Amino acid sequence: MINQFRNLSPINLVLLVAFTFFMRIVIFINLPDKLDFEFLEPYAKLLLQAPTTSSLSPLLNIVCAAFIVIIQAIIFNTVINKHNLLTKHTYLPALLYVVGSSLFLQFLIISPPLICNFILIWVMDKLLKIGKSSNAIMLMFDIGMLIALGTLIYFPFIVLLVMLWLSLLLYRSFNWREWISGFVGFLTIFFFIAVFYYWTDNLNQFFNIWTPLVNKFPSVLKINYNDYIVLAPVTIIMVLASLQLRENFFRSFISTRKAFQMLFFMFLAAIVSFYTKPDFRVYHFLLCVPPGAVLLAYYFCNAKKRWFYESLFAVLIISIQYFLFV
Repeated sequence: MINQFRNLSPINLVLLVAFTFFMRIVIFINLPDKLDFEFLEPYAKLLLQAPTTSSLSPLLNIVCAAFIVIIQAIIFNTVINKHNLLTKHTYLPALLYVVGSSLFLQFLIISPPLICNFILIWVMDKLLKIGKSSNAIMLMFDIGMLIALGTLIYFPFIVLLVMLWLSLLLYRSFNWREWISGFVGFLTIFFFIAVFYYWTDNLNQFFNIWTPLVNKFPSVLKINYNDYIVLAPVTIIMVLASLQLRENFFRSFISTRKAFQMLFFMFLAAIVSFYTKPDFRVYHFLLCVPPGAVLLAYYFCNAKKRWFYESLFAVLIISIQYFLFV
């Protein structure tokens, strides 16, 4: 499977679609009676009327989620290849994106983080352009607006604001206009929301939007570790990828080194952002899939021993399917 996706053969697109549905066999077999969630955060519903997934049958919900993942995987693959983050152009990023989006049962349905991943991939693309741009002011402004749009869908997306400044630290010398332009872009979206709340005499509700930001970071997490054993092979692959990345670090282009550092911080930001959602669900960690999939793809793109990396991938897929079924 890995060897097949190491090239850009068009047949891989067909295989990718088939593989995506294969990874969802368990939920098709044990179809839920009802699936429901809101597309937008409550503070955005005053502006836009979005349908709830209760209007979709469970089967249609799951099928739509699968096609969303396929589209995202193809876009994601294009972004990674365009910025030359791997040693050659492959379909491995798309494959590993699908794998990452299938880790848990909650990942297999339409959810706010799944929708936000469209924006996250777009943000990732723009962040990777920072070092190549002579003037990043408008680029940062666009990224700020995108993060604001993501926040309308799923509030924890706001934590990715830190990526504005972390990316500037990595890629560029200090320019105060670039440092504030991203935040101005973010504020632009919420300025219009504030005006709307003011017109409807609900300004106090607007201020309540930001209360999750002062949540205390939980000192104790209630985790059922049996549910996360599936992450063991993922962790092993990420460790191997990190070792490989370290080995090739100084032989890589400077832009590639900085890109992986930026993606690492994005991965951490996506994890930490759960604290802004006291009732967060496992599907929150779909936000970790794009940056995490790059690292997984890096390992499989550079691994030398075919029997080992194919076996490792097989173990990963078998473990995912096993823990989805049990």
